[in-house]
Amino acid sequence: MVHLFDSSALKSPLPDVIPALGARFEDAGFELSLVGGPVRDLFLGRVSPDLDFTTNARPDEIIKVIEGWADTFWEIGREFGTIGMRKDGFQVEVTTYRADAYDPSSRKPEVAFGDKLEDDLFRRDFTMNAMALRLPSMELVDPFGGARDLHAGIVRTPGAPSTSFSDDPLRMMRAARFASQLQVDVAPEVFEAMRDMAGRIGIISAERVRDELTKLINGKAPWTGVDLLVESGLAEHVLPEVAALKLEIDEHHRHKDVYQHSLTVLRQACELETDSEGPVPGPDFVLRFAALMHDVGKPSTRRFDPSGAVSFLHHDAVGAKLTAKRMKALRFDNDTVKAVSRLVELHMRFYGYGDAGWTDSAVRRYVTDAGPLLQRLHRLTRSDVTTRNRRKAERLAFAYDDLEQRIAVLAEQEELASIRPDLDGEAIMALLNVRPGPVVGRAYRFLLEERMENGPRSEAEAAALLREWWAAQPESAIESADAAPDTTEKETLRAQDESGTNAKDK
Repeated sequence: MVHLFDSSALKSPLPDVIPALGARFEDAGFELSLVGGPVRDLFLGRVSPDLDFTTNARPDEIIKVIEGWADTFWEIGREFGTIGMRKDGFQVEVTTYRADAYDPSSRKPEVAFGDKLEDDLFRRDFTMNAMALRLPSMELVDPFGGARDLHAGIVRTPGAPSTSFSDDPLRMMRAARFASQLQVDVAPEVFEAMRDMAGRIGIISAERVRDELTKLINGKAPWTGVDLLVESGLAEHVLPEVAALKLEIDEHHRHKDVYQHSLTVLRQACELETDSEGPVPGPDFVLRFAALMHDVGKPSTRRFDPSGAVSFLHHDAVGAKLTAKRMKALRFDNDTVKAVSRLVELHMRFYGYGDAGWTDSAVRRYVTDAGPLLQRLHRLTRSDVTTRNRRKAERLAFAYDDLEQRIAVLAEQEELASIRPDLDGEAIMALLNVRPGPVVGRAYRFLLEERMENGPRSEAEAAALLREWWAAQPESAIESADAAPDTTEKETLRAQDESGTNAKDK
């Protein structure tokens, strides 16, 4: 299917770089087409900052066409026929037509360059990505009905889904990601192939799975993408902890459906994200993934007492460990692993506040334990309320409003975000006349505990408390603390440092 593309229908004008590059290739005697996601995005009324083109020119010929025109270019993908460049703020990739063959036991293709645009489009993942815009003529090439499927909100493959997923099993996760990002459905035959071939995802590297999962979670409706992973069986291989929640449904209805609850929490967490000026700009992967994983500790901690009541004691701590383990297996960076698992660990901390009330000390600990994750913890805790009991939901919301107000008041008074003891390590060592070591650590923790319980004190008050604590320590603890160097020893050490006569310098 080929027809002229009506660029006047776009909500944003077509960037000048697109027709300009097309004209250069035409003048050099080559074909060039905008292809894939950027064409799909044109139908969605947006222009991607990353532009993909395909051509019958070979890599050496591509370089000759763009040299002197591109702001810069690179050849990292040359082996696969791709030359990258930057022009007028756009990142551009131009790839030679491909007609690859795949080894079923791996994801490494036998790279083969092609000569026809239609053959190149056939090897692409989905029909909505298998459209091309010939340049500079602006002819839309859509041999597999991608525009039709995009309009209908359906994910289909150009050929048989089983062939497409065999070529690259990651495409199964990409289908779920599109469900999240574009809020579309997969065709029945695509879903069947995903279900039948889910185990093939095992040949894909953890890093590629992680990247697709991140895009899915950061989509407009991540709960739909997650549900597709679970229903197709893919989650059993990439997120087995979430798949296990589906198996946790209680046939006797003695507790709520943990799986559906988790999807609801994820959706509500997305709704509580802020704009770019707020404390948690969306999409926020850390908040969203913590919302999805917050109850993964429940299947292994579920217990029934004789009355039939169900409990999940310590599921927060167990869930935090399971979350960290899964994220490490998916090769997430350490900071992200720590942030998400910490939120999972803290998500139950608030419960009981409304019934028992908290001291100022408990509020300080809540803030200190959350640290830089406090704003995310606020949103995760609020999102975790999915009860249909309106009075209970209102009571919990009121209690959390009260907690946030108390945090704000204490923060004004005490700089809660950076609570420290009233004396630092240097002051502790000077006051107790000890060297750095375990004693200093114990003294520091004592003063921090005092700060948490009773709020800030003056330096003199803190010093008096520390002396009392030190006087109450057992004799063995005092004797184990090495005495601080006397003045003569300090001066000798300083003189050695200044003269450069230390043994390590000789």
